Amino acid sequence: MTSTLRRRPAQRRSVERVERMLDECALLLDEVGYDALTTKEVARRAEVPIGTFYQFFHDKQGLVRALARRNLEAFLQRIITRIPEADLGHWTDLVDLAIDEFVDMKRATPGFAVVDFGEVLTATGDDGKRSLDETHENNVVVAERLRALSTELLDAPVGPGLDRALLVAVEATDAVLKLAFRTDPGGAPELIAECKQLVRRYLADHLP
Repeated sequence: MTSTLRRRPAQRRSVERVERMLDECALLLDEVGYDALTTKEVARRAEVPIGTFYQFFHDKQGLVRALARRNLEAFLQRIITRIPEADLGHWTDLVDLAIDEFVDMKRATPGFAVVDFGEVLTATGDDGKRSLDETHENNVVVAERLRALSTELLDAPVGPGLDRALLVAVEATDAVLKLAFRTDPGGAPELIAECKQLVRRYLADHLP
């Protein structure tokens, strides 16, 4: 994936400033939405000069892309952290765990309801299909990261068949969970359950 930053923070103070800007970006997304989000307000609330903002981010899109990346890394880390304590008797349990973690982040993580690691939900209809990466659609990036995780954890066969299956599973999950949160702001439980069932049954033909 291409870098989201103009330059990477090297010193602790710079790292903390970047994290504050991302934190404030997430909070503002919940408060005002993507269209009304401004770099000036992010910098003001993060208590950094606007010049500092532009040292690290090209523009608002770069900031949101960095937030989406952080969200994806947090999601994957949550899965990895949960695995040792979870009762995973079968790979289908990992599907349920991953969907549960995504739903929990959707409900509780600031800004995640607007910019998860998928599309950017905007009032203008801009679907932000490349908010994670400038050259690949978001779900392609997510599927690639999940493939790396699943092959490591499940000793699953590596190949184009699995790559395609995981991309289809990610696209299907994305669509059904969007429906679940459109139906109920907290995520309709019955549709979340249907999503798990759909993905488990589909991947049964591709995983051992």
